[in-house]
Amino acid sequence: MTESSLALERLYHWESTAPDRVCLTQPMGGEVTRDFTWREVGEQVRRMAAHLEAQQWEPGSRIAILSKNCAWWLFSDLAVWMAGHVSVPLYPTLATDTVGQILRHSEAKACFVGKLDGWDAMAPGVPASMPCITYPLSPDAARAEHPGWDELCAEADMLVGQPVRAADELATIIYTSGTTGVPKGVMHSFGSFAWALDAGIERIPMSIDDRMLSYLPLAHVVERVLVEHGWLRTGMHLYFADSLDTFALDVQRARPTIFFSVPRLWVKFQQGVHHKLPEAKLQRLLRLPVVGGLVRAKVRKGLGLDQCRIAAGGAAPMPAALLEWFAGLGLPINEGYGMTENLAVSHITIPGRNQRGTVGPAYSGVEHRIDPTTGEVQMRSPALMLGYYKEEQLTRDTFTDDGWLKTGDKGTIDGQGLLRITGRVKDLFKTGKGKYVAPAPIEDKLMMHPAVEACVVAGANLGQPVGIVMLGEDGAAAPRDALERSLLEHLDEVNAGLDPHERLQCLALTTTPWTVENDLVTPTFKVKRDRIDQRYGEAYEQWEAAGQRIVWVD
Repeated sequence: MTESSLALERLYHWESTAPDRVCLTQPMGGEVTRDFTWREVGEQVRRMAAHLEAQQWEPGSRIAILSKNCAWWLFSDLAVWMAGHVSVPLYPTLATDTVGQILRHSEAKACFVGKLDGWDAMAPGVPASMPCITYPLSPDAARAEHPGWDELCAEADMLVGQPVRAADELATIIYTSGTTGVPKGVMHSFGSFAWALDAGIERIPMSIDDRMLSYLPLAHVVERVLVEHGWLRTGMHLYFADSLDTFALDVQRARPTIFFSVPRLWVKFQQGVHHKLPEAKLQRLLRLPVVGGLVRAKVRKGLGLDQCRIAAGGAAPMPAALLEWFAGLGLPINEGYGMTENLAVSHITIPGRNQRGTVGPAYSGVEHRIDPTTGEVQMRSPALMLGYYKEEQLTRDTFTDDGWLKTGDKGTIDGQGLLRITGRVKDLFKTGKGKYVAPAPIEDKLMMHPAVEACVVAGANLGQPVGIVMLGEDGAAAPRDALERSLLEHLDEVNAGLDPHERLQCLALTTTPWTVENDLVTPTFKVKRDRIDQRYGEAYEQWEAAGQRIVWVD
């Protein structure tokens, strides 16, 4: 890492060396898009930085960003840094109370209120006295109440020169998505981001010729590192998604060369293919020598991923069968492993090698080990967090005495240095027979049925575990008799590969979506096990006593 690899220095580099190069494409609604060159990026950032500087807040003040991904999100982050402050990103789908909790805990001085679908519900969480700045794409209600980006920039002179921030300075506080309770504020420095990009590019080469689509929340650590800092480091062309309804068109517009997605969305891609081409027919076609190649190319083009040279997944375990399916299409997915506390730079499979079933070897410069007592994965690197904001004891508890991060995940490391994650330390539960069950590997298998949108395996103190399944739209709409037969066959296949104490007694089916709004999943689609237990737990013993293999919850 050098000074020239820090975030602001990268902006200055592109401003001076490629001012007329288009680096961002922003949908403005419908088929209208707006391109930004590096010169225009610099002008936007410098004007907003001048406005923030004029507020005369003390250096290092926290400024929040509450928005879906868009060009102004990146401008805001850079302007906050250029003005000498610390950015606090918030997920654009948070509940009102969580918005308020993060703004209070971070002591934010102001908040950028950007592109949002649910502003009316979130607005009560923002203190009435807090200064807010809206974007051109902000909801009308927010724009009517708060000053806009364009008007503030028009009134401000451009901040001149090249203000720098030291590598050890606090850059941002990233609040975790809250799978284990109240979100924690993870503090990262400018230097940790720069080192993370050094390590990341060594394993996953990126260059100025690459294209990426930004659609997963920039408040999430992977999008922040891979997309925002990858863009700043390489100068690549970033495209933004407009909405869920236009997502397929957005991918086609970008035709990304590097594409990252979470497992739930990779499953949706697979289900979309099956809609047009049933799995049995697809596999028959793929086995044909010439036709197979044409079909692979057509499917990848249909997904908008015909130019994709590196595909990656993470944020939750990737089912092995799903990885195998995409590899069969000529689109191998590299599975990554990491967490907010290490900037998601821990492990990733190596492109071109079949390391399925593992999350690959550690990145260069990352050390890893398994705690011999608990089986927990521990690691350390220069990308580790500075700590949890205002939580000194929690910070101490998260590190070992010799400075290794306790990940909370169980795993094994084989002779080739490949890490296999076997579950969460705290997710293990003991059945009534005294046997421990790791739910994650079983859930991976359950997820491979096309009707299953999400699932949880539970069963503490029960005779056998049970599977709670949230059906997707297709599953919910299917004829019930046919769906039950299909799921029973799937249950038998899953159970056949499990040890006796792991075998599921029944599948409990629900058509009620698990959403951020009802607090059953995080903004990155991770299921909150404790909330699932709270919602369905009282029925577990009834399901067990009923003796039925399929139970309808709704």
